[in-house]
Amino acid sequence: MQNKQKDFDIIGDIHGCYTELLELLTLLGYGADGQHPQNRVLVFVGDLVDRGPDSLSVLRLVMDFCDKGRALCVRGNHDDKFRRYLMGCKVRLNFGLERTVKQTENIDSAERIRIEGFLDFLPHQLSLHEGKLVVSHAGVTEDLIGVDSRRSRAFCLYGQVSGLHDDMGFPIRMEWAHEYRGSPLIVYGHTPVPEARFINHTVNIDTGCVFGGHLTALRYPEMQTVAVKSKAIYYERMVKLV
Repeated sequence: MQNKQKDFDIIGDIHGCYTELLELLTLLGYGADGQHPQNRVLVFVGDLVDRGPDSLSVLRLVMDFCDKGRALCVRGNHDDKFRRYLMGCKVRLNFGLERTVKQTENIDSAERIRIEGFLDFLPHQLSLHEGKLVVSHAGVTEDLIGVDSRRSRAFCLYGQVSGLHDDMGFPIRMEWAHEYRGSPLIVYGHTPVPEARFINHTVNIDTGCVFGGHLTALRYPEMQTVAVKSKAIYYERMVKLV
């Protein structure tokens, strides 16, 4: 998906941290309807749901802003798993999905269909500012930019994985950004870090809000980060942010 707009505020993994999202949006200058006085556009890197206290409110806000043309969003792996759950696929209710299911169990059928349709429509990557900026949940390598294939979709959702898992069952991820030499700036999340991480021409803005860290936005093209502190540790990761 191409977009010529060049002034964006890209927000990292929210994971149901609705209070922190509202605080960050206010700090960035957005109104309650998602309008910005300079007509900036919000971009969400995915993982809207799971683990945090209010995934439903996060979904409602992001869907409304996208419907109004004031936000864009890519699909995260948690969003994708919840989408598959809504479709009736057999998925394991773990790693925080059980909380999203609990928080959305009383929604009516119309809203359930709306959420499923929204998540199903989300792209795996966005090409913005005439290709100078690419946003993907877990990142993307130069050869996969703009490619719609099973391999590219898997990379955008999960990054470069080793096939191994740590003691908590989390996949051990490889640092693809160290090898990136492409021209487009890649902004992504997925792997929580203590603060926004700039490596080569990439920026990881998942700063672990749901784990007690921060919710971070990258202002583009200014390349400035804006962050708010989490109100609580909503989900115990049991390992330090790396």
